Amino acid sequence: MCGIWALFGSDDCLSVQCLSAMKIAHRGPDAFRFENVNGYTNCCFGFHRLAVVDPLFGMQPIRLKKYPYLWLCYNGEIYNHKALQQHFEFEYQTKVDGEIILHLYDKGGIEQTICLLDGVFAFILLDTANKKVFLGRDTYGVRPLFKAMTEDGFLAVCSEAKGLVTLKHSTAPFLKVEPFLPGHYEVLDLKPNGKVASVEMVKYHHCRDEPLHVLYDSVEKLFPGFEIETVKSNLRILFDNAVKKRLMTDRRIGCLLSGGLDSSLVAATLLKQLKEAQVQYALQTFAIGMEDSPDLLAARKVANHIGSEHHEVLFNSEEGIQALDEVIFSLETYDITTVRASVGMYLISKYIRKNTDSVVIFSGEGSDELTQGYIYFHKAPSPEKAEEESERLLKELYLFDVLRADRTTAAHGLELRVPFLDHRFSSYYLSLPPEMRIPKNGIEKHLLREAFEDSNLIPKEILWRPKEAFSDGITSVKNSWFQILQEYVEHQVDDAMMAAAAQKFPFNTPQTKEGYYYRQIFEQHYPGRADWLTHYWMPKWINATDPSARTLSHYKSAAKA
Repeated sequence: MCGIWALFGSDDCLSVQCLSAMKIAHRGPDAFRFENVNGYTNCCFGFHRLAVVDPLFGMQPIRLKKYPYLWLCYNGEIYNHKALQQHFEFEYQTKVDGEIILHLYDKGGIEQTICLLDGVFAFILLDTANKKVFLGRDTYGVRPLFKAMTEDGFLAVCSEAKGLVTLKHSTAPFLKVEPFLPGHYEVLDLKPNGKVASVEMVKYHHCRDEPLHVLYDSVEKLFPGFEIETVKSNLRILFDNAVKKRLMTDRRIGCLLSGGLDSSLVAATLLKQLKEAQVQYALQTFAIGMEDSPDLLAARKVANHIGSEHHEVLFNSEEGIQALDEVIFSLETYDITTVRASVGMYLISKYIRKNTDSVVIFSGEGSDELTQGYIYFHKAPSPEKAEEESERLLKELYLFDVLRADRTTAAHGLELRVPFLDHRFSSYYLSLPPEMRIPKNGIEKHLLREAFEDSNLIPKEILWRPKEAFSDGITSVKNSWFQILQEYVEHQVDDAMMAAAAQKFPFNTPQTKEGYYYRQIFEQHYPGRADWLTHYWMPKWINATDPSARTLSHYKSAAKA
């Protein structure tokens, strides 16, 4: 997890512009480099490093003696870099996983390169020999990337939007900043004056398609067909592999543990894999909540079962409310459910950074979207409609849960790893017949639970625990976090402000006082940038006015829609 930043064709003084790069310093607390591009006085790279692999030669932009004309700045992990290196017999100059991008590009061009990468990434690749700039981002947008481009060819790219919003350019006093789409790469021509022109934007991978890199991986052969026992076995093999490949790091690994199905499966599998890899330290697991929260109790149960070194972080409503401003600044969004769920994650990340040496943090993000875990999937009109909705949610992860997971951890210099969004695991899950994936017997994620039924990885009552939203589960059933927030904003936003909301915020007009309050904070930090959020996250197929599942009729003991 690092922070990348680059400018091409800047009209302004670079030493002034580079101050913007410091806005993402939290993403890489270990080192910083700012480097001009030879022969292009108005082009440069900025890089903030979190040293997770190769402490000696891991600085960026990566440049190799063999390819003096290539410059690479990337944020992410390429899990199959060693397998590809061995297969193609590339000679490595460093131990950095991203070096594989330069060798693959030289061998087969950008399309082949990006399709062969098994991992999470956002990159800027400059080829001064062929006068090209390439931008690329992983399938689900697990690693963030933003860009701003003007009509006269000035291009600015950064891991977070906050590193671009204060940039100045002569032809555009207000730079339009937008997220770079996941699963895409862009080709741009580099002109002699350092400016660029976009040539094409290519969607290189759909989450449903089996990725090209399957040809080079070492997973044991899966059994064909959709017999339930076959499918369960394949899911266990692929999930195990998804966790195993993510052990790649020189830093200590930890795991977020809410006591729900997803984080519990990740923590239990992770601990098993660390033992097999003979890692010498204990796995630290982390849970957060207010007193008597269901999550804390459930997480404790799982930690005892798997034998992790468990940490519980308690917070009160005042601390949660005080964190809202910092959280919204970090997130760069005002989406209600995202803000709510981010507070606990932000506070626990702060605790991990301050009190432990765990840096690489595993988590259960992506499972609800992939395995139809949200409560409202019970209301899906058909398995096919549920499948459509699942794919829509995966496509939009970069605006919601993946955004939350990245920003709240990156704000404290931690790197998040999310095995449920593994290419192979997710594409296999999505290839299964739609009727296999829907909720069964009133229980969401039935297939996933069934797959691990006989594994004894986690306690049975956790394996079959109903869905609990992070933002709801961290507080007591009697008084949920969302109710605490409602009560607080009631005193911050009055009826007159709500009456004028459409006038003040014509785009994505907030419908509730809570929404208004978040939007107000967002506009203070990022005025005029409301279009970063295309729409609010809301459950489907029901007349919901609030994204919290505690307001849904299906809510049993705890849940999120």
